[in-house]
Amino acid sequence: MPSVLSYAEAVDFLYQLRWFGAKFGLSNTRKLAALAGNPQDRLRFIHVAGTNGKGSTCAMLESVYRAAGLKTGLFTSPHLVAFGERLQVNRRLISEAGVARLVAGLQPCLRQFPAEAHPTFFEVVTVMALQYFAEEGCDLVLWETGLGGRLDATNIVTPLASVITNIQYDHQKWLGETLASIAGEKAGIIKPGVPVLTAAEEPEALAVIREAARQQRAPLTLVEGGAPEPPPLSRIELPLPGAHQRTNAALAQAVIHALQPVLPVPAAAFEAGLRHVDWPGRLQIARLSPTRTVVLDGAHNLAGARSLAGALRQLYPDRKLALILGILQDKDWSAMCRTLAPLARKIFLTRVHSERSAESSSLAAACAEANPAAEIIESADLGAALAAARGEPLTVVAGSLYLVGEAMETLRLAVTPGNGERQLNEWSASARPG
Repeated sequence: MPSVLSYAEAVDFLYQLRWFGAKFGLSNTRKLAALAGNPQDRLRFIHVAGTNGKGSTCAMLESVYRAAGLKTGLFTSPHLVAFGERLQVNRRLISEAGVARLVAGLQPCLRQFPAEAHPTFFEVVTVMALQYFAEEGCDLVLWETGLGGRLDATNIVTPLASVITNIQYDHQKWLGETLASIAGEKAGIIKPGVPVLTAAEEPEALAVIREAARQQRAPLTLVEGGAPEPPPLSRIELPLPGAHQRTNAALAQAVIHALQPVLPVPAAAFEAGLRHVDWPGRLQIARLSPTRTVVLDGAHNLAGARSLAGALRQLYPDRKLALILGILQDKDWSAMCRTLAPLARKIFLTRVHSERSAESSSLAAACAEANPAAEIIESADLGAALAAARGEPLTVVAGSLYLVGEAMETLRLAVTPGNGERQLNEWSASARPG
């Protein structure tokens, strides 16, 4: 019989799983899902991979299909504040009681694994999500990969469509040093005969995706960023600003069009869904007072920093801002500093609340080189940086989703308060092959 856990005990159990690190391979997830009754067999999925924009694209698709009357499941990572953000039904976070019940129910299954092959945090949460969505009777699950695709725990499903948002440099330690190798991992979600849609642009990456689609006999649709938008998207003002979000929306529209025979969406539902999409921490503009605006963006790699810089120039032309920046050490933080520092007249550097954080002194040196005119301040932590920037009319917090989540809590912008749950995003051991 499963034990009865409190929510705190369930979170603590999940936290302990982080010591198993990140493991690539599908055997553990398949075995755990089988022990749980293969809930994925009772669900329909749209599987979304890519370097950036996965969560935003999932959020757009979810909003549209919910507006069309479907009961939706949304599985994304990492969470910004509360663990329940990862598992949502009709955009409602799973309850604390639901988390505790699912963890308790999986514990007997986990005891059937040898210690040297124990499922990781992400593998366990993936199966928890499958169970939860099946129990809730979801009509459709928007299913975001964690890392990569080919060997990602989410890749045990056969979706209605496979979506690859874009291919850029990130997580090279695990996915490879070239765009072709990264694309190969992302293209691993392509299944035989299942439509694949992508907004990837780099020729090196596109060639890999084309070949994977050809081998799987999967119809391929390419969405070109910056191309003239077809109606009704062309007349919709998105709540999510930035040219990159227009590309994500165009990709979402292409997915909806491709699946229209299976999942019909009226034009009115498409428009309503996009007009009301909500995805916190991505160019989120918070007007804290008539004289103080804070922009929060989880730009956590070079491509994300470039998208943020382009959006800020469009939203706030010729306006110097204050920048609060914290980046993880395993990112291309030097290039990110070169991209974002020139936009600011004052730069506050801080550590991300993570053992993988880059040192603020390293960021300070890179920012000073990129923008010698800026005033650069090293802050003890994010709270100190936000306090020091309180008098600034426009402040941007960027560099890490972890940092943005902490800022949302500190500024009380989070709808659901966390209880130290941001640390569940951390894993301590090195990634190991499955």
